[in-house]
Amino acid sequence: MDPAGVCRPLRLALIAHDGRKDRMIALAQEFAPRLRGCTLCATGTTGGRLAVELGLEVERLLSGPLGGDLQIGARLAVGEIDAVVFLRDPMTPQPHEPDINALVRACDVHDVPCATNASTARLLLEQLLPRAASA
Repeated sequence: MDPAGVCRPLRLALIAHDGRKDRMIALAQEFAPRLRGCTLCATGTTGGRLAVELGLEVERLLSGPLGGDLQIGARLAVGEIDAVVFLRDPMTPQPHEPDINALVRACDVHDVPCATNASTARLLLEQLLPRAASA
């Protein structure tokens, strides 16, 4: 429910580094029936895979290294994102690490839930999606 008391779908951002994209697909498949009731956005390749492989309706933004992380951060800062699932690969250096840090920081600043691994994402989705489905 938004501040005006209007019910709306959960607005969820989905991001996965290259080494975590298969995990994102598996996670999204697990929650696919409930994700269909959400407004989804994702960075480029992740969004494409979610749409093609799972048939989810996903707004595709730029690839993370090309500014997709920043696009999501900007939406988050103005209240257009309710939660973020960002499956990060902590073992692979990322050329756009400052953008990644800025997005995670924006989640903290604006008190938006952010899961950065599959286990935490499952916990977050289990809590948020039933409420979104019954709202």
